[in-house]
Amino acid sequence: MTWQDIVFSVGSWIFIIALLPSLFGKDKPPISTSLLTGSVLLIYALTYVSLDFWLSVASTGLLAIAWLTLGIQKFLANKHRQPQN
Repeated sequence: MTWQDIVFSVGSWIFIIALLPSLFGKDKPPISTSLLTGSVLLIYALTYVSLDFWLSVASTGLLAIAWLTLGIQKFLANKHRQPQN
């Protein structure tokens, strides 16, 4: 474990904590923002694997899952709001 792994991991945990109100609240970011951010973070996590930054892989993977979850939540909320024919 290197200091870089710790720094990246701590940063991801801070972002995860910052996303908790969005994950559990009514207000969600746009689907495109959530899916794009989650996808880029998954690429970052795969890059961390190549560097053996295992703490960063785990925390960035969780952060990516949180963003992708927000996208799914927004999609389901939009679907629920549309009138049924």
